[in-house]
Amino acid sequence: MSLPARFNFAEHLFALNRGRAAKAAYIDDRGVLGYGELEDRARRLAAALAAAGVRREERVLLLMHDTQDWPVCFLGSLYAGVVPVAVNTLLTAADYAYMLEHSRAQAALVGGALLPVLQSAMEKGTHELQSVIVAQPTGELPRGMQALEDAIAAAEPRPAPAPTTPDDPGFWLYSSGSTGKPKGTVHTHGNLWWTAELYGKAVLQLTEEDVCFSAAKLYFAYGLGNALTFPLSVGASVVLMAERPTPEATFKRWTQAEHKPTVFFGAPTGYAGMLASPQLPARDQVALRMGSSAGEALPADIAQRFKAHFGCDIIDGIGSTEMLHVFLSNRPGDVRYGSTGRPVEGYEVELRGEDGRPVADGEVGDLYIRGPSSALMYWGNREKTRDTFLGGWTKSGDKYVRDAEGYYTYAGRSDDMLKVSGIYVSPFEVEATLVQHPAVLEAAVIGVPDAEGLTKTKAYVVLKPGQPATDAELKAFVKDRLAPYKYPRLIEFIDELPKTATGKIQRFRLREREQHA
Repeated sequence: MSLPARFNFAEHLFALNRGRAAKAAYIDDRGVLGYGELEDRARRLAAALAAAGVRREERVLLLMHDTQDWPVCFLGSLYAGVVPVAVNTLLTAADYAYMLEHSRAQAALVGGALLPVLQSAMEKGTHELQSVIVAQPTGELPRGMQALEDAIAAAEPRPAPAPTTPDDPGFWLYSSGSTGKPKGTVHTHGNLWWTAELYGKAVLQLTEEDVCFSAAKLYFAYGLGNALTFPLSVGASVVLMAERPTPEATFKRWTQAEHKPTVFFGAPTGYAGMLASPQLPARDQVALRMGSSAGEALPADIAQRFKAHFGCDIIDGIGSTEMLHVFLSNRPGDVRYGSTGRPVEGYEVELRGEDGRPVADGEVGDLYIRGPSSALMYWGNREKTRDTFLGGWTKSGDKYVRDAEGYYTYAGRSDDMLKVSGIYVSPFEVEATLVQHPAVLEAAVIGVPDAEGLTKTKAYVVLKPGQPATDAELKAFVKDRLAPYKYPRLIEFIDELPKTATGKIQRFRLREREQHA
């Protein structure tokens, strides 16, 4: 497979779907946006950006909840050759001030509900925006700002896409790093195409008959593939939800006649919460044919309970912001719960030891990936770029074990692995065992030093409402299922685990808590 010398991903999607102009591309709380209207609005937005003085390859901050306006703005920017910088909607004004300064964005495309925090960011920082275009403003706009509807209505559709190449910068995503400033990860127009071909079509086998619904938001690499790149590459429809993906909000979209998604994209934490909810719908109330999971390794118990209830598999995989989407995955018809499956065709995977050499099957190693969707760089961060992007290989920061049949099992983050009595212990393995206990909703395991400075495992446990369990009971439960040295020596019950906006457990926050204690 190869791409032409001239390639604009937005135009690629529009051309694919010109025979589906009346078909629903997006369904949100405001209604339906057809494929024809999506193209028209995006091309008008491309012209509006030019009218606002934004030039090719300049950056625009994209700060919106998941509504029809998000794909219009993202694809309109790509069509114009402008580089959208898609950012998390849950951050602080200080975070956005940093991102504006770091990306040197010339304009912002912002949802009305998020305009106040953007204004605060603009006041905190020194970087000046040329233009601010506001989707669904909640009141009268300050002078110099323009409503998205007015900008689109005033513009004629841009007649042709910017003459970009597959390797031109297409968009940025900021990594959700656990420490330090977020890193601006620069992706190309071609990277979007590669993930759709290699994963959306070849692995997930999405078709135009599917209705996709992603709990992960569009500003995440995972959500961008789930709710834009993959479905639009096959002419499918997409359900968007602006609100938080609580179990109740998710179930509402699963069961409403106007939604009825066939493929749901979630994360392990979300699946656990849904399965624990008393409002969990019955199998005959939904149209699901498949679930997808990424973000963290999926415990086998959660996947098995989901399948027992709904009759369909969860396809677990691992991807990263740096690789844009999933590169190691289970497959429909080839699911091994408890493992992350095998490499996606088109990607190479290696497990390396501390000496940089490949490790043998059965040994824990650092995960490296080589494939066509790797990011170009971290913007303005040469040191981190050199540490991560290594001669075609990308260092993931994850540790894995491969078995003799070629299946990979997650063993934790490189900075989360614990060495207890000289033996590696995977926090995830202990956590996955703890959540099998009927009273446990979630668990996170870290290493803490004892009086002699030796590492011992400690588990933070969130119990299900009204289902008590004791320290001794949970320790015995783990001992019965894992090698004895792996049981958590300490257990602390807490109400909620600290997490990133993507739902990943922030173990470093728990380590900080221990240090302060």
